[in-house]
Amino acid sequence: MDISDIKIRKLFDEGPMKAIVSVTFDGQIALHDIKVIYAREKYFIVMPSRKNPDGTYRDIVHPINTEFRARMESAVIQAYNEEVARAAAEAAQPTEEAEEVPAMAAVE
Repeated sequence: MDISDIKIRKLFDEGPMKAIVSVTFDGQIALHDIKVIYAREKYFIVMPSRKNPDGTYRDIVHPINTEFRARMESAVIQAYNEEVARAAAEAAQPTEEAEEVPAMAAVE
């Protein structure tokens, strides 16, 4: 199964959750609400889950083997890092729509 697209849906500055991501596989199926987490000095992903009546959480979907999980985690974190760099570059550029200040007219 190939990862055909990764969309960073939302970025967060505060807290351990850094992004919410959607991944498309083989251009046929999308998986939404994957979370990018930064904790214990590293990034990792958390699969979509739901809260059980007893207060625990259970993944709705998850990779079956460690090889695919590692490949998906690597691709998602790379896409996250690229989006953070793009957003930082965009924020550093001055806006082109800055208002021009008209020259003062001579006062007689």
